[in-house]
Amino acid sequence: MDQTVEHPVKITLPDGSARQFDGPVTGAELAASIGPGLAKAALAVRVDGQEWDLTRTIRRDARVEIITRKDEAALELLRHDAAHIMAEAVQELYPETQVTIGPAIQDGFYYDFARKEPFTPDDLEKIEQRMREIVDRDEAIVREEWDRDEAVAFFKKIGEDYKAEIIASIPAGEAIGLYRQGEFIDLCRGPHLPSTGKLGKAFKLMKLAGAYWRGNSDNEMLQRIYGTAWRDDKELKEYLFRLEEAEKRDHRRIGREMDLYHLQEEAQGSVFWHPKGYVIWQALEQYLRRRLTASGYVEVKTPQLLDSRFWEQSGHWSKFRENMFVVPDEIPSTEDDKPIVSSDARMMALKPMNCPAHIQIFKNDIRSYRDLPIRMAEFGCCHRNEAHGALHGLMRVRQMTQDDAHIFCRVDQIVGETKAFCELLASVYEHLGFHDVSVKLATRPDDPALRGGTDETWDLSERLLAEAVTAAGLEFTYSPGEGAFYGPKLEFHLRDAIGRSWQCGTLQLDFVLPERLDASYIGEDGAKHRPVMLHRAILGSFERFIGMLVEHYAGKFPLWLAPVQVVVATITQDGDAYAREAVDLLKQAGIRVEADLRNEKINYKVREHSVAKVPVILVIGRKEAEERTVSVRRLGSNDQKVSAFDEVLADLRAEATPPA
Repeated sequence: MDQTVEHPVKITLPDGSARQFDGPVTGAELAASIGPGLAKAALAVRVDGQEWDLTRTIRRDARVEIITRKDEAALELLRHDAAHIMAEAVQELYPETQVTIGPAIQDGFYYDFARKEPFTPDDLEKIEQRMREIVDRDEAIVREEWDRDEAVAFFKKIGEDYKAEIIASIPAGEAIGLYRQGEFIDLCRGPHLPSTGKLGKAFKLMKLAGAYWRGNSDNEMLQRIYGTAWRDDKELKEYLFRLEEAEKRDHRRIGREMDLYHLQEEAQGSVFWHPKGYVIWQALEQYLRRRLTASGYVEVKTPQLLDSRFWEQSGHWSKFRENMFVVPDEIPSTEDDKPIVSSDARMMALKPMNCPAHIQIFKNDIRSYRDLPIRMAEFGCCHRNEAHGALHGLMRVRQMTQDDAHIFCRVDQIVGETKAFCELLASVYEHLGFHDVSVKLATRPDDPALRGGTDETWDLSERLLAEAVTAAGLEFTYSPGEGAFYGPKLEFHLRDAIGRSWQCGTLQLDFVLPERLDASYIGEDGAKHRPVMLHRAILGSFERFIGMLVEHYAGKFPLWLAPVQVVVATITQDGDAYAREAVDLLKQAGIRVEADLRNEKINYKVREHSVAKVPVILVIGRKEAEERTVSVRRLGSNDQKVSAFDEVLADLRAEATPPA
């Protein structure tokens, strides 16, 4: 006889209202109790912060949110289901194909397949059409719990060896969650939509790629199909437009057109900056240096190559070793043209970050509580051993220069220093043309092995960062489990001209590294105390940020950042002498200017300099030379205005002045 006693369940909704049920209730039943419209619109529920299927039973009092299509959280659900529906479509069309893994990712989803015959673009069209048919079938998506060994045997029996391998790696005794839709069944934690029809048809398969099984190059190469999925056709069209616009703005193409930089095989992941590209770099660096100096920072320079024992002490050797470039300290002799390294040779590593070196400068003197805060900045060149396949133009490199700084302060100064940094960062982004900035507070990793310090230290750090951001007048959201090893961090995400989000600035609160490297100051009580360390950056790296700027502005930089600000172009040789005089005066005013006196038609010259994204073209002919005027053409405009040269010079000088 069933002796189970059901207890009443109280559900608290986001508006604070509560609903009482005589016993356990599913998410679907909860939605139906509120109204038929919500019951139809519901996709899933969030129970005490965790997302559940609508069919899952809530057996205790809980705070519950009902997720509908209008919620941002719906996007990941839709994309996850799109991956499963794509896998179902592939197996219906190509039954010999094995499925492996298929997660939701930013802006879309993918699934990795094991198949002897390669997929083609024509196959993608067929798969996408079959996905639409599966949506029309509106198959119920049902969760089942299986015994691990039974699940392994089942997938082996149907020829799904990869799926069986994944399940076999799960500890014995753990319940295995499988989801069934139609004839298709897949391993998944969930949650999922109630049925395939809830996905809708705002999806598109995008491209094919290769991927190693479990990301290991020693394993088999699989075929990956990428797709995108959205809540409605409007969102899908907007996304496809952004992709098209992003292709036009690709920093690699614009970089070639503007002659900014190049990359080559012999220096994988390191940038050859050309004169025009380095002008942008210098303008950024000089601007930041002025802002940092005005904010009380001191600038330092630290070594590139440091002993491995130093990195062991800091903890980077065990956590970051595979991403470091390591060399022996000595090569004493050679034999048969092969270097011999002595067995006691010390290992050295190119620094992947600047923070441990800054602590050495802090430790090189006796510090008093009165000296704090010390704000130590460095435009530091760092190296990270990124995989060849991960390198991407300026966005992912091996040699990078960070706009790095570390603030050494007391605990009572954390909120004030963080607030001041947030205000500085917001001002810099505004000057650089980024007006939409969001903030995330990344909290402690769930796995204790992935974080240093005590829970008490993490509690304090997270609370102080939240207080500081609030004091700075900034809204923020939490990013659970995404904190760094040494402490929680603030992440600053910029939205560019076509709506893409870029994570750039960071501020990390660190009690751990000063302890590891024995940094201290003398407190008011005469005893030694550990400083708190704030790791902070605004741009992140110059390389990536310049790549972002190129794409944000599509190469059409504001005048103060443009590598060539003005071109003086002549119509006929009658204007050459006056053009040279104008160029000299512009240079004296600090304008980056070039002369184009070639014997070419003026329309050809204007078109060529427009492709090179020169912001201002001053056209000079015989009439302009006689009247000491210029015809001003602005990039992106067909209009031209004739003005006195002295007026134009004054206007350009003011416009080309960097922000204060």
